[in-house]
Amino acid sequence: MIVGLDILILFSTAFSAWFWWKASGRKLRRIAHDEKLDSHDINRIVTNINRGQILNARAALATAIAAALVAVRFFVILLDVYF
Repeated sequence: MIVGLDILILFSTAFSAWFWWKASGRKLRRIAHDEKLDSHDINRIVTNINRGQILNARAALATAIAAALVAVRFFVILLDVYF
């Protein structure tokens, strides 16, 4: 059971790292101060922010799952030691 938990912890931390790597790789095109900001630019900016937020939320969820699995793993070890 501990090996299965370790594998789940490994996958969830890998997913978390991958989601945060994808979220950090999103670059916005810079707009010069003399360039007119139109609706296409605003749409692109909002879309990029929303996609980054979604990836950050998924990474946070994967990190929370990994932390919960680590807690379960320690609980299983404590049950094995004391009972």
